[in-house]
Amino acid sequence: MFTGIILAVGKISAIERKSGDCRLTIATGKLPLNDVVLGDSIAVNGVCLTAVELGKDYFCADVSNETLSRTLLNAATVGTPVNLELALTPTTRLGGHIVSGHVDGIGTVMEKRADGRSFRFKFKAPDNLAKYIAEKGSICINGISLTVNDVDGAVFSVNIVPHTLKETTLGDAVVGTKVNLEVDLLARYLERLIKGDAAAKSHGGITEELLQKSGFFG
Repeated sequence: MFTGIILAVGKISAIERKSGDCRLTIATGKLPLNDVVLGDSIAVNGVCLTAVELGKDYFCADVSNETLSRTLLNAATVGTPVNLELALTPTTRLGGHIVSGHVDGIGTVMEKRADGRSFRFKFKAPDNLAKYIAEKGSICINGISLTVNDVDGAVFSVNIVPHTLKETTLGDAVVGTKVNLEVDLLARYLERLIKGDAAAKSHGGITEELLQKSGFFG
């Protein structure tokens, strides 16, 4: 588990293709690795990866076909910058929100404009994720915990303060940039709970009919 508070920006220094999946070597920059051991989880642009090899300033991780199919790691090249975060410990400050590192889909930057010293971004999420994004709720973008300002269908906006622009890869984002998205963990479980016993039989989401049966309408 993670908090979405980025500790460092690293870069992909090597990609080794292995029968369809791959092994990444990631230069960790200022990320502290002194207490990291083999098997620990590290979030890379919001993707939870397991360290299978460790050096003083790098680690290696295997990336499965499933992860490649759902995230932007499939399009990564040597030199691609990545946001990095170490996994939670019992003493970690929970400065963001609960982040699993399991990316739900890929979004696109639709707008970037100055707003005081900050920047206001608009992102377009995949249509199937729109129902999980709520005004003043939490969203994880490339591993960064952010608060949703407003929502219009599948388009939502966030405000990025100068520190976050400087310390993460969003500082280089422009209109058209693709990003990894993870919706709020509680929203996903809430949907499953509302569906109740019907969850075992249904592959769809929450509908007005389901809410009516669950007593949400008088």
